[in-house]
Amino acid sequence: MKNISVILATYNECDFIQPLIEELYKKIPKNLEVIVVDDNSTDGTAEIVKKLQYENLVLIERKKRGLASAFHRGIIESSGEILCWMDADMTMPVDTLVKLIATLDKADIAVGSRYAKGGSDNRAPIRTLSSKIINSFANIVLGGGIKDYDSGFVAIKKDVFNYITIMPYGYGDYFIEFIFDAYKAGLNIEEVGYAFRDRTKGVSKSLPNISSFLYTGSKYIIRILKIKILSIIRSLSN
Repeated sequence: MKNISVILATYNECDFIQPLIEELYKKIPKNLEVIVVDDNSTDGTAEIVKKLQYENLVLIERKKRGLASAFHRGIIESSGEILCWMDADMTMPVDTLVKLIATLDKADIAVGSRYAKGGSDNRAPIRTLSSKIINSFANIVLGGGIKDYDSGFVAIKKDVFNYITIMPYGYGDYFIEFIFDAYKAGLNIEEVGYAFRDRTKGVSKSLPNISSFLYTGSKYIIRILKIKILSIIRSLSN
């Protein structure tokens, strides 16, 4: 069995980080490395991780914040031949992660998808609607037939990074660029449907208030357009 690295980017996830790590080690029991990249949590998340006694559990503490850069840092520090990353708030099931890893037998990248067959998005209506709008816009502008462009729930073969990379800035919009680059590079992408559930405690980092939510959504749209423009420029220059 190949070595597997699971990267968790955390900011104030004290309610979820221990049960998530425990479930990961229970359901992926062999050759597992868990890398927690904590962005200066104020609720004791890092201290909880320090007390856990698991083989190959790595904690990286940072003073800065940023989802894409946190995952990028975890990827750099990882040792697995298979790399996975997911939210640390228990909204993305570990059982689905196991399926994603198994899907790599026939794919380069396996994406946990809310909108593929068998998937569902069970959050507040405004969040579900906005996500569907962004994904529809991404499909119109970028193509590729990807149903969940901003999933952020993935398992990949590490050699994928011989062809593409992660641009370490942004929130969920980084994943749109990553998946589009993978599609353009001809990599095999498979989507696995799953039921995305809203967090049971705390407040989503992407929806602290409506104005912030709208601001984040506009950044997604701008990045999609930027990705398309850069793709056209590259095509014209080749």
